[in-house]
Amino acid sequence: MTTGDDGRPAARPRTDGAAVPPGPVDGAIVDCHVHVFDPGFPFAADRTYTPGPATVADLRAFLAGLGVARAVLVQPSVYGDDNACLVAALAALGPAVARGIAVIDPATVPDDALTALARAGVVGVRVNLHTRGQDGIQDRGRAAVAAVAETIGRVAPLGFAVQLFVDLALVPALADTIAAAPVPVVLDHFAGARAAAGPGQPGLDVLLDLLAAGRVWIKLSGVYRAGREAPDYPDLAPLARRLIAANPDRLVWASDWPHTGGGAERAGRAATDIEPFRTVDDHRALAVLAEWAGDATTTKKILVDNPTRLFRF
Repeated sequence: MTTGDDGRPAARPRTDGAAVPPGPVDGAIVDCHVHVFDPGFPFAADRTYTPGPATVADLRAFLAGLGVARAVLVQPSVYGDDNACLVAALAALGPAVARGIAVIDPATVPDDALTALARAGVVGVRVNLHTRGQDGIQDRGRAAVAAVAETIGRVAPLGFAVQLFVDLALVPALADTIAAAPVPVVLDHFAGARAAAGPGQPGLDVLLDLLAAGRVWIKLSGVYRAGREAPDYPDLAPLARRLIAANPDRLVWASDWPHTGGGAERAGRAATDIEPFRTVDDHRALAVLAEWAGDATTTKKILVDNPTRLFRF
């Protein structure tokens, strides 16, 4: 049994699923958002949670069980901007299987460090805007624009994508920056939209305009972050289908494995306590995605063609 630093059993990611995935897809499916947590690499002291192990071996088992050939590894917040775990995982998986999304400090990262990340298989950087800035939406918007513009300026020479973990309400403030970006801009987890907020939620119309114009990419990822009615998420279907109708050529799918918690689930838990991963039926999530897509051609775009192009496989 694997234990955490405190000797208690460590949370383990689920690698199975009870439901049947969609039928065969022509091409290599890409899971565009997974994390690796390796106890051999220290977490940042100022982290907001402590995950259990989710190693490269665990990831291989998960992908094989799901019938997924490739993955995009995203630097999790618990490692800050120390990308050592990410780089090691990319080396272990190899360029035929994996690409990486790193986290950097654009004000201090040296050019040679960015070049080294690119050689390691990194194709983008992530900016966490979910909690950045002040309480007011205008202050948060200004802080977000500054952070994204600075990051784009640093990584554009390498052609890196810029991936944003952002609240949907901030998208209008970022719209001009996103539209003018010389590199792909990718929004995590349904771009922060929530099924419960309905079709009139702030920022959705602007998001749909950007999507229809081909100026933004959206990850249909972490269904449990956008919807509440597991396992089929009928509450999320109208939003997903609206995004697909707007532009299926700018959407990619991701599991968000190993399914960390968040928000209210962390209330009352110390940041150093090991947080259990969610139990998620990823096979069913894939099947639901195919149902939302509506046909084999659109499903293949989202699972294979779009991510292969975006993440340069």
